[in-house]
Amino acid sequence: MQWLAFPLVLLYLLRRILRNRAYLRHLGERFGSLKASWQRTAHGAIWLHAVSVGEAISAVPLVRELRSRYPNAPVYVSTSTLAGRAICLEKLDGMAAGIFYAPIDYRWFVRRVFRMLRPSLVCVLETEIWPNLYREAKRHGCSLVIVNGRISDRTFPTYRRWSWFFAPVLNQADLICVQSAQDYDRYLAVGVEPARLETLGNLKFDFNPSSKGIAPEVLEFLRGRERVWIAASTMPPVDGADVDEDDVVIAAFGDVRREHPGTLLLLVPRRPERFDLAAQKLAAAGLRFVRRTKIEEAMGDEDVLLLDSMGELGSLFAIATVVFMGGTIARRGGHNLLEPAFFAKPVIVGPHNHNFAEIHAEFSAAGALEQISLPAELAAAVNGLLADPGRRREIGERGRAIAESKRGVTAKAADRLLAACHAALPVSPRSLLATVLLWPFARIWAAFSRSSDGARKLDIPVISIGGITMGGAGKTPMVIWLSEKLRDRGWQPAILTRGYRRRTPHTTVIVPKGAKVDTGLTGDEAQIFVRRGVSHLGIGADRYVTAQRLLRRYPADVAILDDGFQHRKLARTVDVVLIDSLDPFGGGKVFPLGKLREPLEQLRRADLFVLTRVEPNQHTDGIERELRKYNEHAPVLRSRVRFRQWRGDGQPVGRVAAFCGLANPRTFWRTLEGLGIFARPKWEFGDHHVYTPKETARIAWQARNAKVDCVVTTEKDYMNLSDLALAEFRGLRLCWLEIDLEIEQEEQALATILERIAE
Repeated sequence: MQWLAFPLVLLYLLRRILRNRAYLRHLGERFGSLKASWQRTAHGAIWLHAVSVGEAISAVPLVRELRSRYPNAPVYVSTSTLAGRAICLEKLDGMAAGIFYAPIDYRWFVRRVFRMLRPSLVCVLETEIWPNLYREAKRHGCSLVIVNGRISDRTFPTYRRWSWFFAPVLNQADLICVQSAQDYDRYLAVGVEPARLETLGNLKFDFNPSSKGIAPEVLEFLRGRERVWIAASTMPPVDGADVDEDDVVIAAFGDVRREHPGTLLLLVPRRPERFDLAAQKLAAAGLRFVRRTKIEEAMGDEDVLLLDSMGELGSLFAIATVVFMGGTIARRGGHNLLEPAFFAKPVIVGPHNHNFAEIHAEFSAAGALEQISLPAELAAAVNGLLADPGRRREIGERGRAIAESKRGVTAKAADRLLAACHAALPVSPRSLLATVLLWPFARIWAAFSRSSDGARKLDIPVISIGGITMGGAGKTPMVIWLSEKLRDRGWQPAILTRGYRRRTPHTTVIVPKGAKVDTGLTGDEAQIFVRRGVSHLGIGADRYVTAQRLLRRYPADVAILDDGFQHRKLARTVDVVLIDSLDPFGGGKVFPLGKLREPLEQLRRADLFVLTRVEPNQHTDGIERELRKYNEHAPVLRSRVRFRQWRGDGQPVGRVAAFCGLANPRTFWRTLEGLGIFARPKWEFGDHHVYTPKETARIAWQARNAKVDCVVTTEKDYMNLSDLALAEFRGLRLCWLEIDLEIEQEEQALATILERIAE
């Protein structure tokens, strides 16, 4: 299918460029804006794809609803048109985490966006067939939902004729929420499976006017105007036999002015590229007019206001006396009737309303609109309504009743989208070539990572704190939390750890509680245990030998094995497995294909799962469902990072910079943002990075050039700063963050562990 997609994409681009040359000037922004604007996001992001202006407007209340219900999830919005992007920038400022031009539908470009956003959900508004976007969404483990889906009269024959192509693409969607029963039947006819379809309604039914209202300069211009006729979303002809609605409206306005002098025409072309052409036609007709963008130059006696701006029409319906809905005299299929009906305004439509056939039929049956058949009838329809206030009021109120009865679609759509988002498990897939080359090594790694049956037992119970993936999952805070909780309940815990990257010839190091030793003897993470002073500490690669030496010198009645799920030499009483909610299963593949230390089947050994870095209101349904595939009995609990205190030079003040060397630096940046600290600049280093004086000198120099008052880092990174490296920060405040773990079901976690070690 890939070979077919490429020529289709080229044809699409050529069509866009020919229709709008400005599109060519902005094409490069599709490839540069993402990286320039945002950090890579974490698991849980939502990507909303709204192609046209109408879809962009529909996206506004949906984004607002998603953000209010799930504020932790960043929502990104893409669009393919200049006008659509302008609408999104105006309406979604402060709500969307990013707004960008959609990537060209070719694998390399689409994959780049997925790598940047790492979304859990891709939502496509209306029916846009993007084969590679759909394919890559599923390949990256995202949920894919089409909202506001419809198939028009014009495109239905094409969809059905090419169903062999469209059906496989559309069936990749987890759910298609269609606008009407007619659309439901058309999707079935194209070949979409019934289980993937749901009739939900049209997002445009939940139209709300702009919260900004009508601009003051427009209100000033309209002051004293008793009658305002809005010709909304006028359209050009489909072909040579069709009519241009701007011409029809301008001709009709001549008759309206003669019968109702002082009437103001508000002309609103649907497409921005037609603004200049509409102005030329108004000038040729001898009408006094002013463009919205130059309304400050208005003399006050103009006959026409040409609305050459985007996003203002919805609010201006409030001041209309009569509304003509464009796209209905030209054979375009019409536009949304519910927007003017929301304000109880009488609406005039032509004969072509197939885009909103069901709504048009309902309005017609209720007598909630004025229907004309020919362009020449427009002037008489407008004059009739202007002359009869009672009839205007009656038609408007009937329309408002229908509009109110259709509301609520946005809330239903948000329900479906969030359910799909929570169910997703995003992954970072490798290319086919990389998979083929690395597969043998992954098999070898999996064979050597299997647990050994010859593990030796201690005389005291052993609690293992470990993970299934490479990189940090919050094991160090979990070990400290458990040590403190056991100590508070009368136990004497000892910690056994490997001491990663310690610089000493000694195979085993024993540190009694409260003692102080150099980081070179312990390694950075073990040094955190030393400084917290909660337990005796044994450091060594062979944890069984280390434990024996520790127990001969110091009393302990329970051992906590740090990072021990894959340790093969020491038997455990309890296996606590930490799952990082930001990257739960390391791509689902064993290293080097993914970041799994061993196959997921080994999760059956776990006695307790703790999901780490779970943010407030974050849903973990998909992660928990995946865990249950391999282990039906172990409790699944949730935890999060909790700020404990600032160390070093105290509370950060003024402008702040930050650096860290963690397996997952996003967690540190998010913790800082949760404390109201938005560090700039920021530096990232590899996990367990030992800082040289040259590196800290560079950090300090750049911080001073950025006029930073304070530099912050993590507790783990502070342990990796030598005295010489620390000296480079002279003159800058240096603070490091001490964190704790907070488990939502703390008592259940302790009860599970204590029950096992008491057996």
